[in-house]
Amino acid sequence: MDARRGWLRFIGRRLNPLTLAAARRGSAPFTIVRHRGRRSGTIYETPIIVARRGPDFAAELTYGQSVQWYRNIRAAGGRCELARGDEGWQIESVESLPVAEGLAAYGPPRSWVLRLLRRHEFLLLRVEGSGGDASD
Repeated sequence: MDARRGWLRFIGRRLNPLTLAAARRGSAPFTIVRHRGRRSGTIYETPIIVARRGPDFAAELTYGQSVQWYRNIRAAGGRCELARGDEGWQIESVESLPVAEGLAAYGPPRSWVLRLLRRHEFLLLRVEGSGGDASD
């Protein structure tokens, strides 16, 4: 097993249960993304950190586009659900977000850390009914 795969396995089995519990309580900064497995059809919950961008959300792909939650959402046409505490949002589409816009959504000091870590893959998660489209 390569180091990256081992790290992702560690996160999935050890850290994700803790961060999922924090998101269920509504503890910042974690949000749950609920997505359906593209082959199994199973509903999965993955903790991520998002930032509001108007009525929508920005997400940073820390581990790149090969992570399962993102691949599942793409296979579902961009549809998924976000949840934090008692709040929930239906996501109707997911699209790439330019780096500058992604960093701006997170704002300081989080954007400083993301820039320092050279993060450059951001997504825009469109909330159902927000009226946004790709030309915004």
